[in-house]
Amino acid sequence: MKKFSLIMTVVLLSGLVLMSGCSSKTSQTQGENKVFKVGVSQFVDHPALNLDQQGFLDQMKEEGFIEGENVVFDIKNSQGDPNLAKNIADKFVADKVDVILSITTPSSQAAAMATKQAGTPVVYIAVSDAVGSGLISDVNRATGTNITGVYSADPVEEQMDLIKEIQPSVKKLGVIYNAGEANSVSSVKRIREYLKDDVEIVEATVAGTNEVQAAAQSLAGRVDAVFMPQDNTVMSAVETLIGICQDQDMPLYTGDTESVKKGALATLGNDEYDCGRQGAVLAARILRGEKAGEIVSEKIRKRTLLINQSAANEYNITIPQEILKRADEVIK
Repeated sequence: MKKFSLIMTVVLLSGLVLMSGCSSKTSQTQGENKVFKVGVSQFVDHPALNLDQQGFLDQMKEEGFIEGENVVFDIKNSQGDPNLAKNIADKFVADKVDVILSITTPSSQAAAMATKQAGTPVVYIAVSDAVGSGLISDVNRATGTNITGVYSADPVEEQMDLIKEIQPSVKKLGVIYNAGEANSVSSVKRIREYLKDDVEIVEATVAGTNEVQAAAQSLAGRVDAVFMPQDNTVMSAVETLIGICQDQDMPLYTGDTESVKKGALATLGNDEYDCGRQGAVLAARILRGEKAGEIVSEKIRKRTLLINQSAANEYNITIPQEILKRADEVIK
């Protein structure tokens, strides 16, 4: 009987080990077969922000997250409406997505608010002032919350230096932006502080894209040049702005590269495509198990000097050879 009991004990233990092994294997297989949900919230449809999105999707593929295989991307655009941005973020939370990519400050603020209780991970990109907009408290520390991302404070000081290098005689600079966008307010404040002893700033503010034309026309005859920071509202009507500036002989400088490709004069701007790729690396780390609140936000890693020679000819401006030599791209 003792021998029989011993044999039965061995059999039972062996069975438990086998069951445990099968359970572990099943759990591992289920983890490997999981299809992740990623919500992408973009504030407006604009070439620069579209590059952010495309860079994100391309890098996610390189990270091994393939649409239709192990990840589903739910891509939404709030068309410049903060209320719609909030609704989109709320829906992502309700759908229990695994991570939210929020493109621009308004979309990121909406995502942060919607996920505050749920804790859904948020990766922000195309945000100029992550601290000033309330997303994080310190760029050098992890948040300890559910948020991380890529902050891309516009290099407005360098952009102002570029304007003065191209047009040394500038005494009055028009700045057109939406005063309701925290990122733009932050940039304009920095511009004022940087140029306070040299150049007078003439502001033209808008609340919507339908006001861009009137705001631009209000600067005619009052300024030597115009600057548009990376403002989501104005960028959405940049063709209108470019046309008025050319008609009124007001050289237009911008904070984004895509507007220069459309006819603005020059910029030292963020590489938005690479910004999207940078954000994807963070999102991939989260999907692999890291916590967003333990990942320190990153500064955008790549900027581009872009000159539009054709626009310079329109304004009868000669671009110094030193600038042309160091430009990453010169549009003919």
